[in-house]
This record gives sequence, C-alpha cells and structure tokens, in this order.
Amino acid sequence: MKRRNVWLTFGLVLVLSGLAGLADWPKGPNIHIGKYQRDISVRLGLDLRGGTSLVYIADMSKVATADRVSALDGVRDVVERRINGFGVSEPVIQTSRVGGQYRISVDLAGITDINQAIKLIGETPLLEFREPQGPAGLPDAAAKKKAQDLIDQLKKPGSDFAALAKANSDDPSAKVNGGDLGFAPQGQFVPEFDAALFDQLKNGQITPEPIKTQFGYHVIKRIEDKTVTENGKQVLQVHGAHILITTTDTASKLAQYVPTALSGKQLKRADVVFDPNSGAPQVQLQFNSEGTKLFGQLTKKNLGKVLGIYLDGQPISLPRVQSEITSGTAVITGNFTLEQAKQLTKRLNAGALPVAITLVSQANVGATLGQESIERSLVAGIIGLILVALFMIFYYRFPGLLAVVALLIYSLIVLAIFKLWPITLTLAGIAGYILSIGIAVDANILVFERTREELRQGLSLVAAIEHGFQRAWLSIRDSNVSSLITAFILIWFGSSLIKGFAVTLAIGIGVSLFSAITVTRTLMRLTVSTWMTKHLWLFGRELSARQESRDV
Repeated sequence: MKRRNVWLTFGLVLVLSGLAGLADWPKGPNIHIGKYQRDISVRLGLDLRGGTSLVYIADMSKVATADRVSALDGVRDVVERRINGFGVSEPVIQTSRVGGQYRISVDLAGITDINQAIKLIGETPLLEFREPQGPAGLPDAAAKKKAQDLIDQLKKPGSDFAALAKANSDDPSAKVNGGDLGFAPQGQFVPEFDAALFDQLKNGQITPEPIKTQFGYHVIKRIEDKTVTENGKQVLQVHGAHILITTTDTASKLAQYVPTALSGKQLKRADVVFDPNSGAPQVQLQFNSEGTKLFGQLTKKNLGKVLGIYLDGQPISLPRVQSEITSGTAVITGNFTLEQAKQLTKRLNAGALPVAITLVSQANVGATLGQESIERSLVAGIIGLILVALFMIFYYRFPGLLAVVALLIYSLIVLAIFKLWPITLTLAGIAGYILSIGIAVDANILVFERTREELRQGLSLVAAIEHGFQRAWLSIRDSNVSSLITAFILIWFGSSLIKGFAVTLAIGIGVSLFSAITVTRTLMRLTVSTWMTKHLWLFGRELSARQESRDV
C-alpha cells in the first residue's frame, strides 16, 4: 500500500479520535447549528441516575381480543409522546402481558418525585372527533329569507302558528311544544328578542320582519298578556311563541356534538404548518389508513358543517368542513397565533389512550444507589483496561503497545457514539460495553498470532504483518458476525435491561472491527521499519530467541 495512503488513513484516524475526544470531554460543547441545538451529555438510566418506576394496567374489557396487542402498543406510543412533551428524556416504556393482565411499565430517570411523575402521564386523555346532531344551519341570507317567507304565510287567514313552528323551527324545544315559550316577565330573553316581544308586538301579533339574535332569525308571536303580583308589585308577563331559523354561524352553537368512530387512536400526528399565501399558522392532521377512511366518510357526510375535536370531553377546536377529504391529511385553519397553534398541536399529539389505564405500582430509585453503581462500574472498567493493557504489552510487546493505543481510540469512539446517538446507559449497558472491549482485544490477538506464524515460516516482517491481517480477517469476521446476530436477537426479543446490554455490545463490536483492522494496521504500517526486522524481540520472546540463533 502506498505510504501516502497510509498517512492519509492515519490523519483521518487522528481527526476522528480528536472529534470523539471533544464529544467525550465532560464539559465539552453541545451542538448548536443555526436553530438546531443538541445536548450531548451522557444519559444515565434509572438504575444509575435514580428516578421513578410506574406500572399501569390497561383495561381491555371493551377491546376485541384480536386488537388488544395493537391497543397496548397505542397506549405505549401515546404515553411516550406525553412524557416527551414535558421534556423528560429517554423514558423507558415497556408493555407486557402477565396472566390476563396487560401492563405498561414506565421508568423515568431523574424524576424522583412520584407525584410529579404521575402528573406527567396524567389521567386517561380521550381525544374524539364529533359530528353535529341538531340544526344544520343555513347561510345568513337564506335563513333570513326563510323566516320572512314564514311571516308571509302566517299573515294569511287561518294560518296555524304552532303547526308551522313544528315544521320549520330549528329550536330543539320547538319540535316538542311548537315554539311555545309560556308566560315570562320582561328581561328573560336576549335583548333583541325581549324588545320585539314586549315593545313592538301586541296581543295576537307577529313580527313584521325577522328578528336577528345570536341564535339566528326568529319569527315571534305575542299570544296573551297577564299581570301577576310578585313581592307586592304588579308584573307584566307575556305568553309568547317563536320559530327559530339558524344561520350557518349559529348552528354549531345550538348543535349537540356526538362521538364518531374516529378518535385519537387513528391520528398519527399533528404538526404546525403555515399558509403558503398568508403565512398564517395552521394545524395539520395526519391519520393512519383506518383514520383516512373514517375521516373521508365523516367529511363527506358533514360538508359545510362544523366538526368538534374534543380532548377529555372539552372542545379544543371546531373547524368547518370545506370539502371531502380522502387523503388522510387535513388542515385546521383559523385565526391562530403561533403559540395557539403549537399548543393545539401539543394537545393533539398528547392524544388519546386507546384504552383506560390504572396505576397499580410505583417505586422510587434513589440517586445515591445510582452514584455508587457508577463508581463501581468505573473502577471495574479501569482495572479491566489496565490488566488487559499489561497483558498485551507483556506478551506481544510492541504490537501489544499499538493494540493498547488502538483500544484507547476505540474507547473514545464508542463513548462518543453513546453520547451522540444518544444511548441511555444502564448497569447492563455498561456491562455490554466492557465486554465489547474484550472482543476488541480478541481481534488484535488473532492478528498478532497469525503474524507470528508467518514470521516463523520465514516471511519478512512487513510481509508477515500484511499476511497476518489478511488471514486473521476471516476468523475475526465470522466471530464478530455471530456475536452481532446474538446481540440483535437480544435487542428484538429482550426486555429493556437486556436490550441495553445488547445495544452497547453491538455498537462495541462494530467499532472493534474498525479498531482492530484499520487503526491497529495503520499504526503498524507506519511504525514498522528495517531496524525492527533485526530486533524481533519486540514481537515476542520466542521470535527473539529465533533471531539470535539465526545471527549465530
């Protein structure tokens, strides 16, 4: 290999090691690129940092057996979104089935106040998409015209006010009693209605033109008057009736919203977007495949009407359906400020739990225990590194020294990956990291032993080193691939603690391949010289004795 390429590789290794060291430095800089900010501090798990562990049971009594696993996964996703929304980093959320119970366990590192942790998750939020049931509403001009047409009909001899009220009123009470309001004193109704009934009309009269109030257009009839004594005073009461024609704007106020099949279970996420023309903030909704179908049916059915989006039984938005939406993506428009749009998005993403959950267990892990575990793990790791370094230098001499240097570079890179990924370190994860150090050394040992064999067969030092790396590669590759397969199986099927161990182990194995094959080989190519071919004792006692016998 050309010397220039060797120096270029060495330079890249130095740069990579420098960047890794910068990331590993305890007070090293966080990432700030424009608006992008990233904290690259070490993230410790519950067993090291201390925190809170909660266990919930999901109520599956109303969920079909075939849907229970997906419902439980939905609970996990929603709980995770809620916790992340409050800034709690790296929560560990697991689902399991114990007997006939479906459980969700939540580990929150750094949260030592159990009440605060419970508050973060909160009670079961219910996100619903409701449709109006009641008056459909008409455009303002059409409602006014309909009311005027009724007045014209009522002016005809023999017209039945009660019958027309039952047939045309949008007031739910009027459907039952023909719009009969009974006797009432002045001041009981909205000002426009009150003024028309008491000031403009006399017995038996109807309004000459529709009266507009906040509820729509009214056709009012003053049926009868009477005077009663209340608290020693004479009070006029009027028996009135009305026909209400709602406008589009007021229909949603009078309508009753009823739940539909569409809920937070089918909502993938909500995002703040901006109108391309005005730049006004809007809220975009994205549904899954089931939600796309349901939302398309819902918008087709309620064209021109107002849909209700409810969270925990309270309306958080009342958007009007402008058109049938079949794409699975909808935009809620309105006079939102950016903060209001962000708040609505946050509440929508907090979402709805597909099923109710009940807290059954809570535990607090003290930070003192975590600190003690960290100190013991560090001591064990340092002792292990020192013993491995001493063995490699004593047995393999100069190559062993280069292997120790490569091992230090390996450690810097792995720790930097843990911080940048980021990986939440637990005791099990640290164990996986320490084990991967042994695997990294094992690759170097295979290379060095192969190199020795080539030297015994009479090859030159440079040729022996190249052949040693080439022939050791197959064994290194096969052993590491088998270890990676085992790690991936543990990641896929294991619990959170096992996954932590397997993830750190897999990362360590991947970096060890780079360390043993690239870093160690580059260092040996740069340092091996003609002088060393005459001093084979640097590569082992046995080779030193052989060199002496040759010289004799």
